[in-house]
Amino acid sequence: MLNVSHVTKSYAKNLACNDVCFHLPRGGVTVLLGPNGAGKSTLLKSITGFLRYQGDITVNGLYNKSTEAKRLFGYVPEMPSLYPNLTVSEHFEFIARAYKLEDYRTYSSELLDRFELTDKKHKFGDELSKGMQQKLNLCLGLLPKPQLLLMDEPMIGLDPHAIKELKDLIEEMRREGRTVLVSTHMLDSVDMLWDRALIMQKGVLRANVTREELQAQGASLEELFFAITEGAEA
Repeated sequence: MLNVSHVTKSYAKNLACNDVCFHLPRGGVTVLLGPNGAGKSTLLKSITGFLRYQGDITVNGLYNKSTEAKRLFGYVPEMPSLYPNLTVSEHFEFIARAYKLEDYRTYSSELLDRFELTDKKHKFGDELSKGMQQKLNLCLGLLPKPQLLLMDEPMIGLDPHAIKELKDLIEEMRREGRTVLVSTHMLDSVDMLWDRALIMQKGVLRANVTREELQAQGASLEELFFAITEGAEA
């Protein structure tokens, strides 16, 4: 579903991603882990096509910056980027038009209910609290029902109910055979969700392991994470 081949991205002299390679098959939940500054957000923005980079990225065999590929994936950025002059409902309509969605209103109402935004649908983007903005941010990424969903620190700022709903939705996507890539540095927030884990440190992909492979080694994700990140620091 997603193929990242020899992706390198630099900011001046800072090498944010250094020859990153991995493949995600269709279906399943992958967590992208690493401390702050590891290169996780840069990698996600490269996959979405927001950044220039060296290397190759394809989504279902399509060049990631092509219109055809963009229709297959959704993106939830770490910081909500909302339009202050659009209401919550108008944000949904904007995404629906961008993806050329039909019959999206039933699902948009479901998302509004699940994330407790129904009574806010006539509010403007800049009238929402930070937590409400993050909920809307999630809803907009979920609305197209993408085959590949990329999320950057999606649980930061969410209340317990919203975290539960998001985890339920991720599980639903897994059962539907869709692919989810979640970037985070909060191990406890994704401990029971993942099928595959990617661990980055200083721009380098240090580990690419499935849950079954890690269990066969008798190790936990937390143990692997700290062995890599603290060992690299040492």
